[in-house]
Amino acid sequence: MWLLFLIPACLAAVLSCLRLVQVAATADSLAWLDRTEPAEPVGIGLYETAYLAGGPARVVDLLLVLMTARGRLHLAHTGWTTVVDPRGRSRLERALIAAIGRDGQCRTAGLKEELLEHPTVLEIGDRLTLAGLATPAVVRESTVLAVRQVRQAMLLSVLLLAAALALSAPASADAGSAVSWFALPLILTSGTLLMARVDVRPYTRWAAPAGQEVLRTVREPQDPLGDAEHELLTAVAMVGPAALPDARLRAALRS
Repeated sequence: MWLLFLIPACLAAVLSCLRLVQVAATADSLAWLDRTEPAEPVGIGLYETAYLAGGPARVVDLLLVLMTARGRLHLAHTGWTTVVDPRGRSRLERALIAAIGRDGQCRTAGLKEELLEHPTVLEIGDRLTLAGLATPAVVRESTVLAVRQVRQAMLLSVLLLAAALALSAPASADAGSAVSWFALPLILTSGTLLMARVDVRPYTRWAAPAGQEVLRTVREPQDPLGDAEHELLTAVAMVGPAALPDARLRAALRS
């Protein structure tokens, strides 16, 4: 009886692991397939740092924090964003103000979701990808999906083993055989995930290896006499809203 549970567990484990191995084998070539040298070096500012550290969502959080810090927006912990100064100083600020709409007020969660797909935000990632600093979206998405499928296969093996044991007497020979055979898909999936942490994990990040080097330079200690606002915005770009000392502002970004 337990063989009926073992077969799908093994199939799921083998297919998912083969998929992850295939993604890992082709990630290098796919990562640089569309890479071209930009006409001029890409400037790494706060928004570029935010994208490399946390993707479009981090860029949007940084934009909201920056405009709030400079008195151009009001973020309420109740979940609303209100425009204070309707004059955008950059393309990103103008895109945010346009997304809020004529009423000058909207829900923060909906605003963030809309900005995540805005061309002005995605353009940052495109420029960084062309410069070889950001992982191409197709590589990152396929790698994340492949890793998730292996994890799901491992969970499926555990569930099917539990079901097989539930249908067998605990002290019977069938129970011992089931545990022994189910160890195969469990070892395969767990071992593949362990190897993926070294070989595949770099391709699940927003920053490519060259971009990780850029982020390491940003993490270096700053001048203690530097601009406090810039240091705060850099911290938000690197680690997200958790770097904010204001609990109400953190709550407003989470709402």
